[in-house]
Amino acid sequence: MAHTYNVLIREAYLDTYGHVNNAAYLEIYEEARWDLVTPHGFGLNDVKRLGYGPVILEINLKFLKEIHLRETIKIVTTLESQQGKISKVKQQMLKESGVVASEALITFGLFDLKARKLIEPTPEWIAAISA
Repeated sequence: MAHTYNVLIREAYLDTYGHVNNAAYLEIYEEARWDLVTPHGFGLNDVKRLGYGPVILEINLKFLKEIHLRETIKIVTTLESQQGKISKVKQQMLKESGVVASEALITFGLFDLKARKLIEPTPEWIAAISA
């Protein structure tokens, strides 16, 4: 299944060239991931209560088309793979025309906040990232 998240590009996301700053892409992608897992029991308060939550291990980010001020974009997030402690999601930013403006492949795991190490994903976590 794919999760979608819509964003209006605001001034704070822009760089001096008038398009979305490279660091803002990471922020927007993260907003979309939190929007995916929060309703499924893994919001920030849940992570603190549970003592474990997601941690990013690697990001491969591609910039394909410019995104400008006041454009509304859609971020589509899909679970690509789940093997042992390691998961991968693919995220795409789509312009209103449907053209892919950016693509990210994120490798992550479930992190135990007390033991400070990756743990096996729980069934609840798998359900949350698969929603």
